Amino acid sequence: MLARVLTLLTAALLSFSDPAGDARGDGGYILPTRPAMSADALDLRSFQARPQGGGMRFVVGLGRIENPWGAPGGFSAGVTDIFVGGGLGGQRTLDGLRLNTTGGGWEYHLRVTGSGSTLERVPEGGGAPVRLPDPTMRVEGTSLVIDAAVPPGEYAYWVTSSVYSPLTPDGVLRPVTTPGPTALQAGRADAPVPVDVLSPSGDPAPYTQGTLAPVGRTRDTRTLVLVGLGGLGLLLVVAATVRVWRRGD
Repeated sequence: MLARVLTLLTAALLSFSDPAGDARGDGGYILPTRPAMSADALDLRSFQARPQGGGMRFVVGLGRIENPWGAPGGFSAGVTDIFVGGGLGGQRTLDGLRLNTTGGGWEYHLRVTGSGSTLERVPEGGGAPVRLPDPTMRVEGTSLVIDAAVPPGEYAYWVTSSVYSPLTPDGVLRPVTTPGPTALQAGRADAPVPVDVLSPSGDPAPYTQGTLAPVGRTRDTRTLVLVGLGGLGLLLVVAATVRVWRRGD
């Protein structure tokens, strides 16, 4: 019962927009031409998160939907990574993306592609990530709709868009400085991997400082809710005691 109350108190719909036309990293990334894909197909435009049944539903809006690799999911231009968390603990490095977090660390990591999606959770106190049931993804218009086994709640999110390639071990094409038709070219060898990140303010820090700020909640409100419920329970006990005492008079 208490868990249900906490869910109702902390779960909420979150919606954020992202500037259009910024899917070229620091502005100088050159996208591959084989296969051809447009920057719009990698351009994050919006992000929504809300409870859905026993999990969470995420809706990622893009500039276009393209399928240059012919993936069964109907989308194969990019890789969408969603990191979920926001507490004082958690991981501060965004897995293999050459970016670190600000505003807390993440606990859940979703990787979404048209060829399949994954969900991992990092145990409290660290340790190897635990694989959870794979999320489901479908395309609706120019959006990716993702249902994942993340417990309903209010979280902070770090969302990125990278170039997809089935020719790499993890499906992510990383920037290099050498030009080529199949390469993602950047100005430096250690350039962040995503070509776009969710940043409503257009903050350049991900590409100048290597840090990405979250959207959504940045502190753990569940502790505050528990304290509030405990205080409410104490007040009820005191009120009941007073009533009994007055009746005795």
